[in-house]
Order: sequence, then structure tokens, then C-alpha cells
Amino acid sequence: MTDLTTRWLGLDLRSPLVVGASPLTDDLDALKACVEAGAGAVVMHSLFEEQLVAEQMAAHRFIDSRINMDAEARSFFPESEVFAMGSGSYLKRLEQLQGALDVPVIASLNGISPGGWTQHARELEDAGASAIELNLYDLATAPSDTATRLEERQLEVVRSVAGQVSIPVSVKLSLFYSALPAFVAEVEAAGARGLVLFNRFYQPTMDLDELELSREVVLSTSVELPVRLHAMAMLFNRTTLEMAASGGVHSGDDAAKALLSGATVVQVVSALLAEGPSAMARIIGEMNQRLTRMGYESLTEARGALSLDNAPNAQNWERLNYARLLQGWQSTGGTS
Repeated sequence: MTDLTTRWLGLDLRSPLVVGASPLTDDLDALKACVEAGAGAVVMHSLFEEQLVAEQMAAHRFIDSRINMDAEARSFFPESEVFAMGSGSYLKRLEQLQGALDVPVIASLNGISPGGWTQHARELEDAGASAIELNLYDLATAPSDTATRLEERQLEVVRSVAGQVSIPVSVKLSLFYSALPAFVAEVEAAGARGLVLFNRFYQPTMDLDELELSREVVLSTSVELPVRLHAMAMLFNRTTLEMAASGGVHSGDDAAKALLSGATVVQVVSALLAEGPSAMARIIGEMNQRLTRMGYESLTEARGALSLDNAPNAQNWERLNYARLLQGWQSTGGTS
């Protein structure tokens, strides 16, 4: 059997399969089952900058509404430190997971602007996070918000967070970069240690009966994987950042493809939400069988074997990637 142990962001993992950021963070029993099934690490769901600001402003409004109370009434008002504003509950959950799971726990932080909120990166480190996954969830909506301006804002966030902590910072990117290798080089220069490719955004839809917008979480399928394989194969040997595949991994073959394209680890979410923790054991078993049949004794041997530099038919990467995407689109009747 293939030796599945690996090293990611300076962390020793029992396997390259990682529980990605998802609502599973709130289900300790499910996380324990995933770890027992062989998961090498767990990523918490994101702590959003907007969430912190909203909670803090709500608390300030609550306090301001009571500043004119008489002294007797104020004596029953709790001291400000009693309020668990901002990241308090998240930090408690992080500490709980670190104590209950015998694998690294990675905190996830989302922010769109550099500034005082990055103090939360230090809090996450102090609470025991093994690393931080920085989720660059930032969409341009204003006509004046150019690609250059948006990317520089994101790079400043990376520099700010990486400069605040001594633990590794991995950056989760979206699909929407016109020159991905150039941006990745700047992310590396900004102090990141890893990449997560790629983010999956909430898909807004319309309720025509109620005439309102709604957000829906749509689980991934393996059809989404090729674009991630292509990006990792292109970046392998062109960056020192360690890559995590995220999105579209539902089978052992999917995971093996990600590793062969250059991934250090493979994050799994949708398969776990659909099947439960048993999906983790299934994917690991299928992946190990596939890599063993291919003759790989370790992940080091397999990693990047089908990258742009190493694939025997590398000149066909663009054509093959397009063909896979077209096949997936046709299989859904041209609706995806």
C-alpha cells in the first residue's frame, strides 16, 4: 500500500485528505468520525470580517441605548468584558476542537480590508490554531474597483495577516484571476505558505413568487475538478507554495488526480455533507488502492507526476482540460 503520510504547511499529517471549511465544524462527533476514518487535518469554517463588524456595532448600539439609564438600572448592566463580541465564540470552538481532535486544526479567516481586524489572526494563533486559511472572498461590484486595485487590496490583506502571526498562512483563492501565476507569485512574496484552489461562492438565485433574492448552497460534483487540476498542474514547480485542492473531490480517483497534478493535500466537503463521515474512509481507501496499483510507494513519488512540466503529453493540457469541461457541460444537458 502507498504510504499516505505527508507534510503540509510544516504539519505532519497521517493522510493528505483534509476536512475542508464547512458546517461540519459545528458537529464534533462528525469531525471525530472523519479523523478516525483517516482525515489528516480539519479546517474550520470562516470567521468573516463583516460578521465581526456587525456584531461589534450591534453591541455598541445596545450599550448606547442605555447610557441614559439611572444609576440603579445601570448597576444591573453587565461589564463590557462580559460580552462575547466578535471572535469569542469562534475561539472557544477552536480550543475545543484542538483538545478533542488529535490532528491539526486550521482556523479560517475571511477579510477584505487590511486594518485592526487582523488582530483576530493573533487571537487565532494564541487559541492554538495550527495554521490560518485566509479566505480572499472579495467581489468587485463598483465600476471604479479595477482588477489591479482589487488584487492589491487582497495582497495587502495577505501581508497584514502573515505579518501578524508566526504560524503558516494559506490563501484560498477564487477562480476569477486572469493571470493566476503572476498573482500567485505576489501572494508568495506577501508571506503566504500555501494555496487553496479554489473557493466556491454561494450561488444567488431568485424567488419569482416572493420577488426576492436568496442564497443557496449547491454541493459540488466531480465536474468541477478539472479546472482545479489544470491550475495546480500549471503552478507546480512554478511556486514554492504548497497547494490544497478544494472542490469537486468525490472519489479516490478524484483525490489521486489532484495529487498527481501537484496538490499536497486534498480538501473534502460536499462528499461529507452528502454521505457523512463514511465518505472520508471510502475516498481514502479508493485513493490508496489507485496509487498502489500505479506503483507509487509514497505521495512524494506521485505528487506532480502529471503536472505541466512532467506529464508525457503536457502540450495537450489546454486541449484536454477544455474537452473535460465540455464533456461535463454536455452531461448536464448544457445547463451547468
